[in-house]
Amino acid sequence: MSEVVKLERHDEIGIVTVDSPPVNALSAAVRGGILTCIKAAIADPAIKGIVLTCAGRTFIAGADITEFGKPPKPPGLNEVLAEMENSPKPIVAAIHGTALGGGLEVALACHFRVAVKEAKLGLPEVKLGLLPGAGGTQRLPRAVGPEIAVKMIVGGDPIGAAEALKHGLIEEIVEGPASGGEAFVRKLLAEKRPLRRLRDDDSKIAAAKADRSIFTSAVAAMTKKSRGLEAPFAAADAVGYAIDLPFDEGLKKEREGFLKLVASDQSKAQRYAFFAEREASKIAGVPEGTKSRPVNRVAILGAGTMGGGIAMSFANAGVPVTLIETGEEQLKRGMGIMQKNWEATAARGGIPADAPAKRMALINGVVGIENVGDADLVIEAVFETMAVKKEVFGKLDQYVKPGAVLASNTSYLNIDEIAKSTKRPQDVLGMHFFSPANVMKLCEIVRADKTAPDALVTAVSIARKIAKVPAVVGVCDGFVGNRMLAQRGKQSEKLLFEGALPQQVDAVVTKFGMPMGPFAMGDLAGLDIGWRSRKDRGIKSEIADALCEAGRFGQKTGKGYYKYEAGSRSAMPDPEVEKLIDETLLRLGRKKRIVSDDEILERMMYPMINEGAKILEEGIAARPSDIDVVWLYGYGWPIYRGGPMYWADSVGLKHIADRLSFYAKETNDPSLEPAPLLKKLAAEGKTFASLAAASKAA
Repeated sequence: MSEVVKLERHDEIGIVTVDSPPVNALSAAVRGGILTCIKAAIADPAIKGIVLTCAGRTFIAGADITEFGKPPKPPGLNEVLAEMENSPKPIVAAIHGTALGGGLEVALACHFRVAVKEAKLGLPEVKLGLLPGAGGTQRLPRAVGPEIAVKMIVGGDPIGAAEALKHGLIEEIVEGPASGGEAFVRKLLAEKRPLRRLRDDDSKIAAAKADRSIFTSAVAAMTKKSRGLEAPFAAADAVGYAIDLPFDEGLKKEREGFLKLVASDQSKAQRYAFFAEREASKIAGVPEGTKSRPVNRVAILGAGTMGGGIAMSFANAGVPVTLIETGEEQLKRGMGIMQKNWEATAARGGIPADAPAKRMALINGVVGIENVGDADLVIEAVFETMAVKKEVFGKLDQYVKPGAVLASNTSYLNIDEIAKSTKRPQDVLGMHFFSPANVMKLCEIVRADKTAPDALVTAVSIARKIAKVPAVVGVCDGFVGNRMLAQRGKQSEKLLFEGALPQQVDAVVTKFGMPMGPFAMGDLAGLDIGWRSRKDRGIKSEIADALCEAGRFGQKTGKGYYKYEAGSRSAMPDPEVEKLIDETLLRLGRKKRIVSDDEILERMMYPMINEGAKILEEGIAARPSDIDVVWLYGYGWPIYRGGPMYWADSVGLKHIADRLSFYAKETNDPSLEPAPLLKKLAAEGKTFASLAAASKAA
């Protein structure tokens, strides 16, 4: 009856199967096919009950988001779901893989649901700046109650089959989806069980109708980390309609909220970020079909903060690790920290109670670089000095097996130079993890001049396996993220010389949506680190140096750009810092002026955009969206602003170029002159996005 959906009859059971690889997304063809097959099954007098199932690796995994922003194609999903829900014959959704977004909404419109034990069910639309738009906010509270519904809809995270069974989202856990669904329908028919139409069942929301604080408390808990985002609050409102309004009115209000969010700037930015993350895994210049080398064991050199965090990331994904240190004491300390971290996570309920022991068992801690022999990937995480790294890579040649990939976790250093230390530069690349490495999602994959294509594919593949977001970048000082960040750092210090205070600069940056401002971030990292680096290079930074000379190293000493109460990480403005800045300016003969918040924002952000343009010109990043991925997942750029290059397009490149030229002149800073690419795009009225479009067209 349809190319992608078919109806078969097994005696008195109609089996409707969706077969639209790779994830059975709810395209117009799938929607139409389901509607046609359900109508046919209802009309067939020989069919007494219906199973809705899917071929391939998953149930319906969500809407076809490529249709967003385009004229709607019939039939609409709500029309399909109404036909299913109103069926006089029982319909059972048989779920395997994932039932996400529109997929779960389809299942909720069925009268009953069963799932295999590995299945995941969720409504993650909020992560695209949306809310469920086909009854999810109205049916799910009626299925599981408003508290769990708020957790799933406002939080956006899926739940497993066991939890779904506990809360009444599914009726049974079955061995196989189609066979389990068919057996369940036969049981329903034998028992003559009445149909459960969620639209007509208010039993799970009765308590919240009587006491709305049940709902509002759940919302408060789920939205406390949603600063700046619109969708979580709109989604919470929509769940509230299920409590306050009749079903059809709630459905109408849900649809209004969905359409408003679809058209919003935030959702457009979040959907862009979704596709940018996918695009980042496509490696420019690598022959199609290049296969990854097998990685069955990883060796990590260094059990410090970075090495330990990287080891945890691999063990979390079930990959065996050889963790190598130069001495027993350092190794014992590193292993102990990992165990404590996992035990703390288990105590909070973040992982099962037996997970710490299982994950520690995957890590073999040893002393001596000669123990790398059985590793397919070696990641160096030692001191950030070229001499040390070259020495390590030179030694690796003696012990590493042929074909193993050699990666450096350097955040700044030249990978080409490191690769010269080995006789196998084709196997060398960078894998720049971000701290804490077991938490932060980004991994900059640094392609050196002689890196083999399959080595690069291996790094990207393994990064994805350990739940990182890989972004392939080229060799330069600081790669993409830190190189751009350096420009912001220069301007933040210059603003202090002109009259701004640390708390004013940080307030502007955090109001924009960044998690921390540059000065609070400096205090967290430790001001002494930059101080030592500057002294090594013979560079002065008058205000930062003065703070360090006064013993103000940041949070570790209880005072830096801010002061901190004992045991607290809360930054408080310190009059002593303002006094120190004033004294420094007086000594240098500098005059203070009033610096506006608008100027601070422009000088924090526009130089980074300018550096991003240079990075694109030099081929360090293949696409503007790759730069955005680096900033979204490595530096906390607010997802509702899409990324720095996406945001720049929304501001207007001509405006940014003009303001950079203005500040270059006003502050006598030639580094602020617009990059040639930025000037060209601005003059032509184009965007950074036009570069990606032109590249695809070519």
